[in-house]
Amino acid sequence: MVQAGTAYVPLRLGVRTVGALGVTGYDRSRETLDAIGSLAGLSIERVRALEALSKHQALQESERLRSALLDSVTHEFRTPLTAIKANVTTLLSGGAPGDQDRRELLIVIDKQTDQLNRLVGEAAEMGQLDAGMFKLDLHPHSIQEALQPALEDAKASTENHPVEIQVPSDLPLVRMDTQRIREVLMRLLDNAGKYSGPGTPIKITAEVKSDRLVISVADRGIGIDSFEQALVFDKFYRGEHQRYTAPGAGMGLPIAKAITEAHGGAIGVVSQLGLGSVFSISLPIYGNLKTPAN
Repeated sequence: MVQAGTAYVPLRLGVRTVGALGVTGYDRSRETLDAIGSLAGLSIERVRALEALSKHQALQESERLRSALLDSVTHEFRTPLTAIKANVTTLLSGGAPGDQDRRELLIVIDKQTDQLNRLVGEAAEMGQLDAGMFKLDLHPHSIQEALQPALEDAKASTENHPVEIQVPSDLPLVRMDTQRIREVLMRLLDNAGKYSGPGTPIKITAEVKSDRLVISVADRGIGIDSFEQALVFDKFYRGEHQRYTAPGAGMGLPIAKAITEAHGGAIGVVSQLGLGSVFSISLPIYGNLKTPAN
């Protein structure tokens, strides 16, 4: 159809019309215009198909995360709850255990309650990070200001490991929230302790690479498969080997990743099965300031 110098042709996909195209200022044959309409209709339909595929993939990913969360809740939350319930039942029974047995039962209850609090805290923190509901208190600091407290925080996991620290005293300062980076380092140290055998060493290093300060935590644990190394930073993901060797809900590394990236940094891992893993974070250096040498 031609109207006021403009030719209108249907956009067809096979025998189905999906729209109309107006062409002005070009003298083309009807066959050419129909061919253009068919190509344009095919392109529109392809975009629609890609959009539908993206929505389908998003729904699948959402379902995967829901299933992972359900698995995490039913396993990680049920384990401490079962232990607490069993020990409380024993205490309430008429058997009246002796003081030493009562103390041991209470110690188990105390530890499992801490585990529940940790899981709930991680879930709440992950929600805040996802929603961007957190603020960083950024100031220039030495990495030691975050590392030393992190070592204390992770002591329960690393106490059976010799810890070697190679962090020079004259490293540049980084602009960071010390409490948040302390948490990141604690999680890396905690993982190193949990996923490596007693007596195996843990090594902490720090060095300058270009305009970044890179802090690494190396262990000689069970290692991570190459195809899983990118997945360990996904929420609720736990590796095939890791899920059976230590408790956890798969939130520690995603939290560390979110905090590191909020600082303008990056986190990564290099690992080999049976030989251990090296987790590293890199943070932007703050100007050319240096910490005074001891």
